Amino acid sequence: MKTRRLILAAILACAALPAFARDKPATCMPVVRDAWIRLVPGGMPMHAGFARIENPCDAAVTVTGVSSDAYGSASLHESTLVNGISRMRELPQLVLPAHGSVELKPGGLHLMLMDPKKPLKAGDRVALRFDAGKSRNVRGDFAVRAGN
Repeated sequence: MKTRRLILAAILACAALPAFARDKPATCMPVVRDAWIRLVPGGMPMHAGFARIENPCDAAVTVTGVSSDAYGSASLHESTLVNGISRMRELPQLVLPAHGSVELKPGGLHLMLMDPKKPLKAGDRVALRFDAGKSRNVRGDFAVRAGN
């Protein structure tokens, strides 16, 4: 009798698992697409990174930093044209709108990647992490390109 009760309890517990899993939504995460790093001529110790970051989530996501094991430092920047002069400034954060995307591209929002830890060449791949808060990191796999 005791064995039957244990078996019945196990069956009921297993039957409840799919319903339990449905109640707990998966964590929604942004996705980095079309990611690439531009090498500059002359071996300068800085590179620029570009990508499209899509946010399929129901809420906006705020990126507060970027890092990579391949660089001494990485940061979000924005280039703007002010009175005919190109200006660049570091951004403390980047907001990814719900169900939207942000384009990191030449002449606009981009990544500044400083002090590569080893020489990079066209065709290499570099991993970058975007700090999306709440202990979440969004990983991007960036292809290294020469020139534009």
